[in-house]
Amino acid sequence: MSDASFSIALSIVVPVYKEAGNIRPFLQRTEAVMAKLGVRYEIIFALDPSPDDTEAVILREIERNLAVKLILFSRRFGQPAATMAGILNCTGEKCVVIDVDLQDQPEVIEQLYAKMAEGYEVVYAMRTSREGETLIKRAVSYFGYTVINRLSDVQIPRNTGDFRIMSRRVIEELRRLSETHGFLRGMVAYVGFKQAAVLYNRDARLTGTGNYNRLIGSLRIGINGLVGFSSRPLQLMSMAGFVVAAISFAIGLWYLIQKLIGINLTPGLPTTVLVISFFSGVQLLALGVVGEYIGRIYDETKRRPMYIVDRKVNFSEPAGQSADQV
Repeated sequence: MSDASFSIALSIVVPVYKEAGNIRPFLQRTEAVMAKLGVRYEIIFALDPSPDDTEAVILREIERNLAVKLILFSRRFGQPAATMAGILNCTGEKCVVIDVDLQDQPEVIEQLYAKMAEGYEVVYAMRTSREGETLIKRAVSYFGYTVINRLSDVQIPRNTGDFRIMSRRVIEELRRLSETHGFLRGMVAYVGFKQAAVLYNRDARLTGTGNYNRLIGSLRIGINGLVGFSSRPLQLMSMAGFVVAAISFAIGLWYLIQKLIGINLTPGLPTTVLVISFFSGVQLLALGVVGEYIGRIYDETKRRPMYIVDRKVNFSEPAGQSADQV
């Protein structure tokens, strides 16, 4: 990478989809933070094609401020892919990932930036509260982090999302991973290096509603993190198979003993139903776990790109200046 590219001190990556109402308020607050920091910056919106006028709003903002840039995809690839596209196309010495809905406050960027100056390669924002989230969503998140950290080969900090700042060193290591599922929290944890946390209170969305199911979406993220960074579920299924086989042997032995000593056999219908149901459940669970891993292998071996870019806007322009300054 050329020395000219490093004139940008901070890249801000913002994945967006159907967020027309949040673009301008987000930029107002973020630009104020950048003015306070006094560093050259770029704000990269990674946009899945949206049915609203999100693209038009971003294009208008580019005319006003050449620090704003746009990556538009050929179709909707999802937030993980959009996030990775922004990271891999940024040119700053450091990179912040943040959502546009203002649940994660742009003002926290200043704290992340200052903390990183203490010698850290990654500083992640850790939530102390979650405004606007249901009890079910919080319970799923808590359970998901617990399971992942118990079974995964890497430790993912609890109560964190993608909101974080990373050094150029970490960005280049992420580029080398070339994974198609883009579970950023797990990938950054896998890369390692010296990491720290900054605590903050997460707000409710400014406008609109989220673009993914709060329950199913969280479950998918959890499964993605678990399957992508641990093979222990497969080991657990092997252990479960051993335990079930042992139980089956014990039940058969008990029936044999009853037969030999002349005791009437235990009525069989309830026992048969319970045993068959139990075994069927374990088998289906095992098949589901194996299927997740086979599906992951299938996706990775195809080597399809994580995303396809339709076009980039303003990537050749100077960053960190408004249009009337050029």
